[in-house]
Amino acid sequence: MAQNVIINGVTYANVPEVDIPKSGGGTAKFHDNSDADATTADVRNGKKAGTGSGIIIGSMTEKVAMSYLPSRNDQVVNSGQYLAGNQTFKGVTTENLSAQYIANGVTVKVGCASDDDCIAAVTGTLSSPVVSQDSSTKVL
Repeated sequence: MAQNVIINGVTYANVPEVDIPKSGGGTAKFHDNSDADATTADVRNGKKAGTGSGIIIGSMTEKVAMSYLPSRNDQVVNSGQYLAGNQTFKGVTTENLSAQYIANGVTVKVGCASDDDCIAAVTGTLSSPVVSQDSSTKVL
């Protein structure tokens, strides 16, 4: 934020920063950060930030890369975290559903919030259910 700076009685308007020469060479830059309001929890863990009261070192929780499998229960990635890796939410598929093992005309739907918005569905083609019992196969 640009401020007015007074040096030796002379006012300089809207100065965004002040560079002061260092004795060993180079300059020190000073920015007005008097209105900065970050807290350690707002800054990534171990990173430094300047605030109105000085330098702070971040303590924000970091979440490493994770994969989330479809579940009946909600899975929440909490706010206020730095995502230090990809968060992958696995898709719902019918990969393991084969029509040949589902009764003819029966539809199995997956990923449904209601009956009309399912992600995928498989309709069975099995016409004669086969039952295996004691190493022998029986047709119903």
